[in-house]
Amino acid sequence: MDSIETKRLAVAYDEKRVLDDLCMRIPQGRITAIIGPNGCGKSTILKAIGRILKPQSGLIYLNGDDIRSLSTREVAQRMAILPQAPQAPEGLTVGELVAYGRFPHQRGMGRLDQESKRVITWALEATRLADDETTAIDSLSGGQRQRAWIAMALAQQTDLILLDEPTTYLDLAYQLEILELLHHLNRGQGRTIIMVLHDINLAARFSDYMVAVRGGSIIEHGTPEVVVSAKVLGDTFHIDAEVGPDPRTGRPICISYDLKHAPLRHPAPNALPPSEGDVRT
Repeated sequence: MDSIETKRLAVAYDEKRVLDDLCMRIPQGRITAIIGPNGCGKSTILKAIGRILKPQSGLIYLNGDDIRSLSTREVAQRMAILPQAPQAPEGLTVGELVAYGRFPHQRGMGRLDQESKRVITWALEATRLADDETTAIDSLSGGQRQRAWIAMALAQQTDLILLDEPTTYLDLAYQLEILELLHHLNRGQGRTIIMVLHDINLAARFSDYMVAVRGGSIIEHGTPEVVVSAKVLGDTFHIDAEVGPDPRTGRPICISYDLKHAPLRHPAPNALPPSEGDVRT
């Protein structure tokens, strides 16, 4: 079964349509990466799936159920979504943030039950944050902060996790740390992961399935070997790409690229603007 399926999905901001007639299937129990140029609709796809944005038209199915038929609590029990660069209230601790993930499973505003406390402890240990439970979120490094948000999603105990650019602003080591954690969650626990990534090579390395998007439409979808090709990257990003195998993983990587169109003409480094007397009116 597909974890997510969209049929003829259309989403607009004011009068500007961002997604148009989007038909997409995301496999269950796999890692899917959505790639594409800035402003192509990648984040909009996640927001529509997560019911942050209301579609103009079309349908979204979550494990075969029309998402419109599910209550907000039911959706939160089955799907966790982490937006790009999420913000926590000042002074909030790691443990308090992770505890928010239990809200969909609580009744009323009562205290956390023993099951919730057990799940929170497990989520902190799974993300290697057990020693930072009482540490303020705003005092953590970027990588630790991302792990704390992922721990909150784990505490939500959903089979599906959506992440919008989880490696943004992180250095190379932290990027690998976050993606290896997500890979472990997928392989070890069968969580379905859908993430928007800018780095094509990281997307190819860590995903089982990829979706290339441009202008709100799907250019290509399939395995990394299908999507990370010179033709697909050219159609998606308008670049002339050189693609080859990663010597470590065997997965395809974009080795180098040039712009497909003629480069913009830049003034000579020492050129001066015309003087006032040279300007003709």
